[in-house]
Amino acid sequence: MDDITTIIFLICGGFISGFVDSIAGGGGIISLPVILLTGMNPVAALATNKMAAVMGSFTSAVTFIRNGKVDISLIKYLFPLSLAGSLAGVLVVRLIPADFLRPLVVILLVLITIYTLCRKNWGQSATYHGTTKKILISSIFVALIIGFYDGFFGPGTGSFLMFAFLCMGLDFVGAAANARVLNFASNFSAVVAFAYLGQIYFHYAIPMGLAMVIGAYCGTKAALSHGAAYVKPLFVLMTVLLIGKQVWDLFK
Repeated sequence: MDDITTIIFLICGGFISGFVDSIAGGGGIISLPVILLTGMNPVAALATNKMAAVMGSFTSAVTFIRNGKVDISLIKYLFPLSLAGSLAGVLVVRLIPADFLRPLVVILLVLITIYTLCRKNWGQSATYHGTTKKILISSIFVALIIGFYDGFFGPGTGSFLMFAFLCMGLDFVGAAANARVLNFASNFSAVVAFAYLGQIYFHYAIPMGLAMVIGAYCGTKAALSHGAAYVKPLFVLMTVLLIGKQVWDLFK
């Protein structure tokens, strides 16, 4: 591909990825293969994808916050923990290969999908009524662990975050909103680390990221307009696709 064709290709992939990711997570299974098809080396592709993704996740996070779907009283404690966890994950992955996690991730994603499908009305309406001591302690643990996981390995981070917030009693839209904010935090830490290491192709990341911004805005508005009935099927679909992608990579 020449540069113009490559950028148009990345913009199209970025829009679709940003739209899907803002609602249900898992946009990386669209955006990363798109970047890899340009011939970029895998490490630079991961770094460039994170740079573009952080622009999209920031847009969806801000849109959800402005529409009152984010629990600021809880997220203000979790945001810095997600930042710190992701940064630690990026630093550790330089010392230890992360692929040993893939079988465990597949199992967890399968369990999440089965649980979500079996509980038919789960997440249709919120049972969350504010931050209790139990919720705060468990969510601190979630922010640190999933933040570390995102920096260390990454696939399924959005699904794990949404599932955690659903377990706290939020509906699907609320879970998506709070998950986007924490996903932005963990993405941002990874971007800082990759930029320091000089791995980001900014001339590709910025146009793709701008397309993700538009996609994320449209996706967030769609989620806010159509509610849990729209978010839940897409969440299940993206989780199933993530399972397929991880199984493919495991046996490839």
